[in-house]
Amino acid sequence: MWIFRDIRERKEIFEVHLRPIKTAETLDLDFLAGQTPGFSGADIANVCNEAALIAARKEQKAVNRQDFLDAVDRIVGGLEKKNKIITPGEKETIAYHEAGHATVSWMLEHAAPLVKVTIVPRGQSLGAAWYLPEERLIVRPDQMLDEMCATMGGRAAEKVIFDKISTGALSDLEKVTKQAKAMVTIYGLNDTIGNLTYYDSSGQDSYGFSKPYSEETAKKIDEEISKIIEEQYQRAIKVLTENKDKLTTLAKRLLEKEVIFKEDLEKIFGKRTFDKDVKEEEKQKLEATESKKDAEEDEKVAEKG
Repeated sequence: MWIFRDIRERKEIFEVHLRPIKTAETLDLDFLAGQTPGFSGADIANVCNEAALIAARKEQKAVNRQDFLDAVDRIVGGLEKKNKIITPGEKETIAYHEAGHATVSWMLEHAAPLVKVTIVPRGQSLGAAWYLPEERLIVRPDQMLDEMCATMGGRAAEKVIFDKISTGALSDLEKVTKQAKAMVTIYGLNDTIGNLTYYDSSGQDSYGFSKPYSEETAKKIDEEISKIIEEQYQRAIKVLTENKDKLTTLAKRLLEKEVIFKEDLEKIFGKRTFDKDVKEEEKQKLEATESKKDAEEDEKVAEKG
């Protein structure tokens, strides 16, 4: 059984596994815990071991932050395959596909913010994006829909730029189909099917081999799942069409550099206005402005007196 840890528990697990490893003095365990959402204790142990091996190959005296980031990339995405033969046309499609994911996720409030995106093949993937999801105990429909829209951003970008789609969205389609199905049949988040669930928490299927609903309901479920996915696909197309110039700039930069980070997106799109740190910064600016006005008014009153 896999047990996924929260950020505090992940930090404690890192502390345990890093005891026998010599690390750089500047290494921030809070940062490492934040970069590994959804990781189990075994995953974190693998990250520590892999980071130590990477540092050893570089003949470093201590394991640093970049070694850990490289280790996370390797464990999540697999080995880099820079020698994989990809045609220029395929590479361009992959760049726009990944740029589509990054653009849509950047523009939607509840989509996970980008950490890194690459068009260097890893494992079975021709391109990949890393995100830092907010750790939630419960999820609202608008949050799920934003995540689904961002997932459809890759295929939507292909449609917006080339007016064609490809087989490159297979894993995306699998993901959103599972999410939409869960909304309709498990969490009771669909108005048509209503507040019911076909999920059996006991793990025992008391219905045997038959479905726990009629053929008519099965048809409605299929229709609602398809409707949810199509709506988010069209929404992604709308977002990308409205930001087509920025999408193109991002894809070209990705073709040039092969790997881009959050900072690259901030240069193109500006900071995400709904990020917590940006909101706090704006709040502080507003408070500072109001304090300055109050001080000026006090000075005027003092001068009149």
